[in-house]
Amino acid sequence: MQSPAQYFGKQNFETVVISPRLDEALAQVGRIDPVAYGRTRNYVDGAVTHLSPYLSRGVLSTSLVADSLVERGFSWEDCESLVKELAWRDYFQLVWKHQGDALDQDLRYPQVGVRHFRVPAALVRAETGIEALDAGVKELYRTGYMHNHLRMYTAALACNVGGSHWLQAARWMFYHLLDADWASNALSWQWVAGAFSTRKYFANQDNINKYAYSNQKGTFLDVGYDVLGNLEVPLVLQETLEPNLPCSLPEGMGTDVATLQALFMENPQRSVFLYNFYHLDAQWSPVVTDVPPIRILLWEPEYQQRTPVSPQVMAWVKALADQIPDILWVSASFDTVFGGIDPHRLHYREHPITAHYRGHSHPRDWLFPEVDGYYPSFSSFWKRCESRARARFL
Repeated sequence: MQSPAQYFGKQNFETVVISPRLDEALAQVGRIDPVAYGRTRNYVDGAVTHLSPYLSRGVLSTSLVADSLVERGFSWEDCESLVKELAWRDYFQLVWKHQGDALDQDLRYPQVGVRHFRVPAALVRAETGIEALDAGVKELYRTGYMHNHLRMYTAALACNVGGSHWLQAARWMFYHLLDADWASNALSWQWVAGAFSTRKYFANQDNINKYAYSNQKGTFLDVGYDVLGNLEVPLVLQETLEPNLPCSLPEGMGTDVATLQALFMENPQRSVFLYNFYHLDAQWSPVVTDVPPIRILLWEPEYQQRTPVSPQVMAWVKALADQIPDILWVSASFDTVFGGIDPHRLHYREHPITAHYRGHSHPRDWLFPEVDGYYPSFSSFWKRCESRARARFL
């Protein structure tokens, strides 16, 4: 099997390994080079931040990253590209916040050209014949990381060449990503597929060769864009499948509900801090208490079944959660665990998956907290935010 370096045509290509350590996340923030990021981020070896898993898990915030750039003395011109990408992340979160489960459907426009609601088998097997893309899928399986440009290429191949509806393919990619975030993932796939944008995104072989350092010729993508948009489904993409995406807690994890409820009754003076897949911030302390809080990581089976994640992602989540003092895991619905507890004891962070919680909802650390509501396009959202972003660097 060829190495990633051979696939991508770069002798110095390094496999990306992202540590689940909080101290490493903070150190990575301090190593960001926003100028190099803006210049190279579209290349597979570009100076990207590798912070998305920490942002997706709620360990870091987009606001913290922007403030760190200000503190290090960078100018707005240095940081504009990076801050705009941070704004994209918050934008997707706002869409999810205000549209809820509508994210699971074509949000703005019906996807045109859908042939099936499955995934090309060659894509899942990393056997499409597009070398850089196949290498990217193999790296995704191996490390839980895929460069954003390769994600776009993958989505374009599945939806706009292979005829897949975006939903099942997006769930397949989400399953393997360390930075699994349903808003960013689902809306990015919809954007590529033309369900959340005014046109579909295409990439031909020349584009892939440029940014992935490959040198392929003669593939089914080695055509002009006037041809690419009207291709018949290539033979290699005609076999489809529904990916098997099993999901369960790491072995040995989980506290039974009766034990937790006894703990609540025996300690009525203790507040309860709730964590979840999108909130694993070990430094989070929403209120000052005289006694240590009870910290619970709630893993709701219904949500787990809708957007499952791989054992590799679960192991990474466990490693992050293990840094939260005295954290207890439970796999059950909110009402099953907390139905009999005084909601005034409960504290959690606002998020679409916590909309049914009861208790004290604490806001996330948004990049632009004063900008709220649903914006149908990023450009309309950015018009509200750009002057605020510039002012941050004055």
